[in-house]
Amino acid sequence: MRQTHLFTKTRREAPADEVSKNAQLLIRAGYVHKEMAGAYDYLPLGMRVIEKIKGVIREEMNAIGGQELSLTALQDPEIWKATDRWDDEKVDVWFKTKLKNDTELGLGCTHEEPMARMMRDHVNSYRDLPKYTYQFQTKFRNELRAKSGIMRGREFMMKDMYSFNRTEEELDAFYEKAIQAYKNVYDRAGIGDKTFVTFASGGMFSQFSHEFQTVCDAGEDIIYIDDSQNIAVNEEVMKDDILEGLGVKRETLREAKSIEVGNIFKYGTRYTKELGVTFKDEDGIDKPAVFGAYGIGIGRLMGTIVELLSDDKGIVWPASVAPYGIHLLSLVANDEVVVAYADSLYEELTAVGVEVLYDDRDARAGEKLADSDLIGIPTRILVGKDTISSGLVEVVDRATGEVKKVTRTELLSHMGSVST
Repeated sequence: MRQTHLFTKTRREAPADEVSKNAQLLIRAGYVHKEMAGAYDYLPLGMRVIEKIKGVIREEMNAIGGQELSLTALQDPEIWKATDRWDDEKVDVWFKTKLKNDTELGLGCTHEEPMARMMRDHVNSYRDLPKYTYQFQTKFRNELRAKSGIMRGREFMMKDMYSFNRTEEELDAFYEKAIQAYKNVYDRAGIGDKTFVTFASGGMFSQFSHEFQTVCDAGEDIIYIDDSQNIAVNEEVMKDDILEGLGVKRETLREAKSIEVGNIFKYGTRYTKELGVTFKDEDGIDKPAVFGAYGIGIGRLMGTIVELLSDDKGIVWPASVAPYGIHLLSLVANDEVVVAYADSLYEELTAVGVEVLYDDRDARAGEKLADSDLIGIPTRILVGKDTISSGLVEVVDRATGEVKKVTRTELLSHMGSVST
């Protein structure tokens, strides 16, 4: 992508009403546009990051047997009434709407009920199980507060996976696989060292759950971490019997603010009993399927990465989710030789499969460098007058600031091998 063709532009200042760091940086760098509190548009750069995050998650979900599908956002009240979750007193984040004929519908805040009803048509025998399905889908939650940028939205993209098993033991085994898959996601997203499996309340979903909490000063949660076991407990369930069950001691825990970046639940036969998701076992006896759910908010994860991996100059994307691998800057816009060199380098890098954002704008070098810091692509390549005289291009690591000078041949050889 040539930057002259990119319709978004950087901004020196964020909107005055935007208080969260993630939204300030993402708006300034041209990744998102704010429609209203809790609702953000993803611009071309932002969409590339979202798709990269989805790609990482998709690989990990597929690796544990997940199959991707897509469910509707419009929800039938009857299945939610069957599980006692349609009443606003029970679930207080519903957005509800009506058809022209006055029939009431919901906008999906989660998808346990519709996924279970769908599975009812595809499961008859124990031979049909286990099944693991997931989707990337827009959710709607009527949040009272929406002040944390893209980390707490009223409309947001979620990955939600659902597991249907024959026995509790089979669910337990898959649950452990899901925990490891989630750890892999956060490692690959660059925040694994600050993310802890956390014992928590199940909220509107179940009595207890496990969250994945990332330590961050911008977080809205308080967790207590046991560093020796690499686990944590959410403040809301800090009870002596729970600590004893987890094998941790209150006096050894350290307190930290954190952001919830994922959650997983064991439901047992909750939802499947109410909605009739049954199978015949080896003896021909009808049994309800054993159910689990596993969620990751895509925007929330993106916002958390920005909160943690940024500096006073801008965003510092990890390579795994960066919108482009290379930011190529032509530093002398009015020098035909420099421009021609940068143009041809852009074409060659693109030809060997490297994803490049090429700053070919007629702008000062200082402006280009500042914008590059703000946008945060991991590797920056600088082409200037010195490049023509020395035959060397500068390669700058955005995270460390380390500068290397390499020949064009070395650069293309290295980048070609990385891209393949």
